[in-house]
Amino acid sequence: MQTTILDVSGNRAQPLAIDAAISFEPFITWLKRRISEEQTVKARMYAATLEEFEASDIGHRDIAVEDTPGYVKQLEYVYACLSPAMRSEETLAWGLSFPFKPITFYGTDQLYALLGQRGENTDYEVSRKPADYHLDRLQLLYSFLLQRLYNFFVPVKREQYHAGINKNTGLLQYYAVNFNTDFVEVTAKGPLPEIDMGQLYTHLSEGGGFEILEEMLPLELFRFRGFFVITVTDVTAQKAVENIQKVRLSRTALVAEKSFNEVIQSLKSLVRNSKIEFDLFPFLRVNDVPVYSFEKGGTGILFEVWGEDRLTPEEFGRQAKAFASKPIFFFSADIFQVTQKEYSFLEHFRKQGVKSLGLMPIFYAHELVGIMAVHTWGDDTFDDKTLALLEPAISPIAQLLQIYIEEFNLEIENVIKEKFTSIQPAVQWKFNEAAWHYLYNTKKKLPVTIQNILFEQVYPLYGAIDIRNSTVERNKAIIADLDSHLSILAATLDSLRQYQQNDLLKQMIYRCQQWQQAILQQQLSPSDENELNRFLEVEAVEYLRHIAIQFPKTSEAIESCLESLAGEVNKAALEASMQLINGTVNQYFESEKNKLQESYPCYFEKFRTDGVEYDIYIGQSISPDKPFSHFHLKNLRLWQLSSMVTIAGLTHGLLSQMPRELHTTQLIFVHNHPIDISFRADERKFDVEGAYNIRYQMIKKRIDKVHIRNTEERLTQPDKIALIYSDRKDVEDYLPFIRYLQDTGVLLPEMEELELEDLQGLSGLQAIRMGITLPSGK
Repeated sequence: MQTTILDVSGNRAQPLAIDAAISFEPFITWLKRRISEEQTVKARMYAATLEEFEASDIGHRDIAVEDTPGYVKQLEYVYACLSPAMRSEETLAWGLSFPFKPITFYGTDQLYALLGQRGENTDYEVSRKPADYHLDRLQLLYSFLLQRLYNFFVPVKREQYHAGINKNTGLLQYYAVNFNTDFVEVTAKGPLPEIDMGQLYTHLSEGGGFEILEEMLPLELFRFRGFFVITVTDVTAQKAVENIQKVRLSRTALVAEKSFNEVIQSLKSLVRNSKIEFDLFPFLRVNDVPVYSFEKGGTGILFEVWGEDRLTPEEFGRQAKAFASKPIFFFSADIFQVTQKEYSFLEHFRKQGVKSLGLMPIFYAHELVGIMAVHTWGDDTFDDKTLALLEPAISPIAQLLQIYIEEFNLEIENVIKEKFTSIQPAVQWKFNEAAWHYLYNTKKKLPVTIQNILFEQVYPLYGAIDIRNSTVERNKAIIADLDSHLSILAATLDSLRQYQQNDLLKQMIYRCQQWQQAILQQQLSPSDENELNRFLEVEAVEYLRHIAIQFPKTSEAIESCLESLAGEVNKAALEASMQLINGTVNQYFESEKNKLQESYPCYFEKFRTDGVEYDIYIGQSISPDKPFSHFHLKNLRLWQLSSMVTIAGLTHGLLSQMPRELHTTQLIFVHNHPIDISFRADERKFDVEGAYNIRYQMIKKRIDKVHIRNTEERLTQPDKIALIYSDRKDVEDYLPFIRYLQDTGVLLPEMEELELEDLQGLSGLQAIRMGITLPSGK
């Protein structure tokens, strides 16, 4: 034991003006209570300690810190009573210190050995600033004061962490210093100041500091007597693991060299040897095929051995797959002594100058996520006990590698979204390959080209849910709003006659009447409509504001008129109805698109017009690894018919909710021959390839308003499904499904077979039309 008086801050602590002194009165009080409570032989030790203190003059007065070496015997009794019996003095860092000041006056040799490093010893460089320690002291002091005098508990840790760098090794060292305040008493020198506990709690809960308490509770109002019992613990291993976890939690920093270096330094601190090196090699996969990582997570030794400088992507993939199927743990203190044939790969490590080597497969959720290499250069070595020290770090390293893999996968997806489109699972494998090649060429500064995304011989399915006469309904709504605005404006202008009778007012009324007459006679051209809008939105508004200034009594009527002119009631009602329909249809397709993949993967894309249209592509090239048959196509065609029936029922059921009644039509175009599609990067969508296939796209664009031959009747009608085709054989798959839906009462019994009018560049189109069984009424 030592009685050295040591300022553990290295004389760098900021001053803290408090009335504090060393006193053993709190300890004597504690002894008396323990003697009365203790039923074991410990009571004798406590009684002997109390007798020793009462026989001296130390018990009931303040002790100057410089006088403490004169009370060695009494201090030994304190150590005997308060130190853990299971720990020896040689291994225990225990001592006594001045209350709320960094001055230790008694303790074990181990305590002084640890705390002494923070003084004049130049081998240890303190990383925290004096201001940080001062803030820690304030928190400890005020939390103690509030709990003792105000019964207000503040959750502040009773231990402080001291971090520093050992200059000899360059490694971080961490110590936890625990302060026991049980033997400190605080008394107020006068009446206790009143404080608003609610305000204080709110301040501290919102992250406020303890500085506010220096104003609310000045320290000079209190008296502190007693001593601290301190224990110091080396927590370097714990903190090293926590530092790795911090990097893991900072997902966006994983690819930064600085972050990897922090992990490596933490691992070195864990094994307490700066000459031991580390390397992390994440297992990245594209379409379940291992690929290179772009960053080196440490020395880069694994990248040198298994990277692109030595292995082709194909050879790397084969070796990595073989290792993943049977991952092995390897360790040798000297790889130059390993001669077994199965370890022939060590030759590549020897060429790099590796001496000791440990290869540790890292698993996350039972999946291999990477390898950690532990090694030395030159003549330095380590044994297998060193690897055992790494055990606490294995789990956070595994999580770190897993997040790195997730970030890599996200980067692949971001390239797809940026360079292509929102990709569906059925075709994403193709984009994954293209994105990987794009990333690889970009990182390696090679010529960057976008791989063509092509799917050959796929069957197209097209459907359209259109809002009946949407253009006509939109024009009606616009005219209705214009007519309403003119009526309101005319009535307002007429009411202004009582305030002003001049030619300008008469001219405004005349123009208003002329526009009303034009609407009544349906004589508005597009240019007339633009002129009318300018009259309502500019000329009329400016004139009315002029009148409101001239005649303030008209302000209320004019503001009401202007508010009405700014609204588009009929158009808003129409848009609300259209949004209701499209939202319902979109929601239905969103719920169905995943179900479509269950039978066979297919590409499904919907797009908005006035209604909703969709394209579906299915075929062997969409999913090369899964056999495709005609039954998969038939299954989709049955879904086409059934879904159109369902959608017609859904939109019919919305009629009562629509501000403006609208109906939908349902159209299917049947193309029974496979086509080729490719992704157009400029438009970021799939399009057909080849002259013959382009005809399919042309037909789709021209059939939405097609008429029945020799009539003015549109093919598409509300509450009906229309199928357009070129050859009777095209609908052979559909006919049994139509009969099935008719027999089950989903479709009406009648089926119309129709010839369609010739369209530009198209002739010979035919159609089938069926009525849908819908609930009666709206």
